[in-house]
Amino acid sequence: MSSVIDLSESFESFESFDGTAISWRQLGSGPPVVLVHGSGGGLHSWQPVAERLADRFELWTPARRGYAPSGAGRSPKRFTDEVGDLRTLIDKIGCPVHLVGMSYGATVALHAAAAGLPVRSLVLWEPPLYAAGEELISVLAEFENLIAQGDRRRADRLLAEKVARVPAKLLDLVDAGEPDGNDPGDAPGWCRDLESMAADSVGVERWSGVTVPTLLMRGADTWQPMPTTLDRLATALPHVTYVTFPGQMHFAPSVVPEDVAAEITRFLPRY
Repeated sequence: MSSVIDLSESFESFESFDGTAISWRQLGSGPPVVLVHGSGGGLHSWQPVAERLADRFELWTPARRGYAPSGAGRSPKRFTDEVGDLRTLIDKIGCPVHLVGMSYGATVALHAAAAGLPVRSLVLWEPPLYAAGEELISVLAEFENLIAQGDRRRADRLLAEKVARVPAKLLDLVDAGEPDGNDPGDAPGWCRDLESMAADSVGVERWSGVTVPTLLMRGADTWQPMPTTLDRLATALPHVTYVTFPGQMHFAPSVVPEDVAAEITRFLPRY
């Protein structure tokens, strides 16, 4: 069994291509792996999985621009900015890396591989490729307005309904329960992520040029349109291993981190 690693230690920072400060933590030893968090995340997002990988891999966990303690970066943000941050980090590491992305972070990882960054393999957890395009401009404006009013509950409902496409019956459970635990300080990051998604496209076939070995993972119970989108992505990617986790939804990296870490551990040593 892997030992539990304390990820509460202090972080370090580097200056990215445009001067934005990007904070990161590094732990473990072995082949270098960069873990990219999703929207609303941060340095802590990969902790449940990372503490089960640190005895096999050298893990780099950056906080993406917009998410403290990293800098806000420029607005409007684009996926090319995220790719530039990863390029700077990989240059710092000094050799090709395995790139692991969760949710929005998985979309970032796809963009990075497509841009030709020195990536040995990709591990993707449910990239929300359907959440893109100009329709998100109005969502961004409404989200910013709700945050300005201090109404985080309605802002979270908006994100769940219009971005994550959570089914109505699950939305009602969210409304009936406690706040979802999102850090109130993550709103700037959400705004920047929505800017990137609004400027992106939903086309899945474009990822056929990503030729590095890819592990694509999803929960069997994750709602539509994620399953259909990922099925199409699996068809488009030329070198893919597609794994479904029974009884799990989008939150499996936090709910069953030992299973997710085990699948990553099985995949990475081959590349």
